[in-house]
Amino acid sequence: MPSHDQHAHPKSDIEIAQAAAMRPIVDVAKDKLGIDAMQLEPYGHFKAKVSLDYLNGLQRRPGGKLILVTAMTPTPAGEGKTTTTVGLGDALNRLGKRAVICLREPSLGPSFGMKGGAAGGGYAQVVPMEDINLHFTGDFHAIGAANNLLAAMIDNHIYWGNELDIDTRRVTWRRGLDMNDRALRQIVTSLGGVANGFPREAGFDIVVASEVMAIFCLATGLEDLKRRLGNIVIGQTRGRKMVRAEELHAAGAMAALLKDAIAPNLVQTLENNPAFIHGGPFANIAHGCNSVSATMAGLKLADYTVAEAGFGADLGAEKFMDIKCRKAGIAPDCAVIVATVRALKMHGGVAKEDLKHENIEALRKGFSNLERHISNIKKFGVPAVVGVNRFSTDTKAEHDLVKQLCAAQGVDAVISDHWATGSAGSEDLGKAVLKTLETKPANFKVLYPDDMPLLEKIKTIATQIYGASGVVLEAGVAARLKEFESAGFANLPVCIAKTQYSFSTNPDAKGAPSGHTIPVREVRLSAGAEFVVAICGEVMTMPGLPRVPAANNISVSADGKISGLF
Repeated sequence: MPSHDQHAHPKSDIEIAQAAAMRPIVDVAKDKLGIDAMQLEPYGHFKAKVSLDYLNGLQRRPGGKLILVTAMTPTPAGEGKTTTTVGLGDALNRLGKRAVICLREPSLGPSFGMKGGAAGGGYAQVVPMEDINLHFTGDFHAIGAANNLLAAMIDNHIYWGNELDIDTRRVTWRRGLDMNDRALRQIVTSLGGVANGFPREAGFDIVVASEVMAIFCLATGLEDLKRRLGNIVIGQTRGRKMVRAEELHAAGAMAALLKDAIAPNLVQTLENNPAFIHGGPFANIAHGCNSVSATMAGLKLADYTVAEAGFGADLGAEKFMDIKCRKAGIAPDCAVIVATVRALKMHGGVAKEDLKHENIEALRKGFSNLERHISNIKKFGVPAVVGVNRFSTDTKAEHDLVKQLCAAQGVDAVISDHWATGSAGSEDLGKAVLKTLETKPANFKVLYPDDMPLLEKIKTIATQIYGASGVVLEAGVAARLKEFESAGFANLPVCIAKTQYSFSTNPDAKGAPSGHTIPVREVRLSAGAEFVVAICGEVMTMPGLPRVPAANNISVSADGKISGLF
């Protein structure tokens, strides 16, 4: 059997990517999607942005299907959600379908930290892998610059007389940096005397947690982008009135910095199929979906758009449905839930070093995690397929049990080997998705209505998706939610920020914990993105690097070849 074990494979992910026979992106765009070269802004030979004016002039293709790829709760054993997204897109093209994939851009924080890059793996990757995982087309730098321009304009306004009467104790806008840097979580700015302004407490979020990133990914065009940027609430006056970015006359300049970035990026898979990679909000601390503009581009240009949401279905898929779909007026026709035998056994209590051994009982126990994700997807009226990402240590008995348990839940489970063999290994998954689309029509619905009170929305997600008995609010949270509602934000959806490693806020609680409570530490208003963020448990909006960061092993040779990315 072909191996699905990175350590056993003769080539690493980056070696496979660097050996790829890439086609000029103008040829991929023309041959696969019918896009003329004049509608592209190339960034070298293998990356390009697609004109927004061109895309806005297109209509959605009749009968086009949106396929959401999500996953079970992630573990250190790995699930391969991005790899499966790429493999499925390649499989649909192999089956003669006009398909495109939509992914998020990787953040430099994980690339240099613990998680690594996000361009897929093995023979199911998007390329050029090094570019995608590093600076790509500069979108994140533009988003960080726009974020920090607003921060600079806030302090500048205060320095020059503070006409808006901004209360420096109630400035909520934070600076952004696309790097894991715990030292910047909480800082004091403007030290050094009168010439440097008024000292105040401040801090940094990683760029992928910035509201500008969320706005960037939810905006439908430049005008909508500028409107949303102007609606950002940066803090309050001493009289507790909310202050918006438009009052600082910042939105126009911020939008100017994002003018080029907002056009979707087009690249290709190893099999030369089209892939949009655009935007990248984290799913544990933001809404975790690629840009609306890229997803809409897929729906206009292809018959099948395969879009990935972040982390497990409880975080990424819930936000995809309740935030992105609600705001963009789209709906998934099918969901693929990625699972691995290894991860299921880890949720069943097996230590990482013992996962290579067959363990039917642990697999059966750990299935509780996948079962809840299947149940959760059904609550949105979306039919599901389980894609089992195969590893070389899996056994036939383990695969058979997963199929049996999934069948009892009314869903097909398909063993997929795209990591080792590309689209040939994921063809069965592609066929299962096509069959599901043909035989099980979606009846999409969001989890809660717009007019439900904000606290009830948080409770609904906690009980219906996380299996909790309820929520526990820290001091001031309830009053803050009431303040948001009184200011006219009662109809906004809620974005839960919590650990991705468990249905609870305890990352060590594996399987499908029930009856726990979800502690809500803080709530933040994202008026431009048009959602309210509920920060639960100990999740950080500025991560730190691990003891041994991936950056230790990344380098570049004299001829410019990158090594150490994974």
